[in-house]
Amino acid sequence: MLTAIYKSPKKQQTYLYLTKRDDFSKVPEALLETFGKPQFALMVNLAAQSKLAIADIDRVKQQLLDTGYYLQLPPPEPNLLEQHRQSLGLED
Repeated sequence: MLTAIYKSPKKQQTYLYLTKRDDFSKVPEALLETFGKPQFALMVNLAAQSKLAIADIDRVKQQLLDTGYYLQLPPPEPNLLEQHRQSLGLED
């Protein structure tokens, strides 16, 4: 499964996976507006991969088959206040 990956110029660490290079026809217009003008990053053969750096490869493949695209968002930032409170033993 050859996949084109684009990065967002607006959202750091946000990527859009497509089943066909430069074919954004299945991506909702509102998503493209928020994403910004997609910048081509690379082509990846998901069939030859066993895992991806951040995303679950099986979920990516399934979403590509179901919708024609996959949106990879950055991992959530840790809650530093919560971590600090836990280190002090202040969590309930």
